[in-house]
Amino acid sequence: MGYEWLTAALAALRDVEPYEATEVLSAPRRLPIAAESAGVHFLTISGRTGRGRALIVAVRLLGGHQQQIIGAREMTPDELARFEKWEAS
Repeated sequence: MGYEWLTAALAALRDVEPYEATEVLSAPRRLPIAAESAGVHFLTISGRTGRGRALIVAVRLLGGHQQQIIGAREMTPDELARFEKWEAS
């Protein structure tokens, strides 16, 4: 699966490094959830970086096996609690 960054998303990153988003997307265990905003369908991928940091990375399908990273951020406390419950299952 190939990923490319939406230029505006890369410029808007705060407190997340691009390599951390890539680590989440290639993590052996990750939780994808379908989402929609303003008519745009995308996936949020919850996972951990190589150092264990819990992040959510949003991607949208471009076609074939190509996806575009449209955002990345740290999980909120509620999201982290749900993710850790999922990890434990």
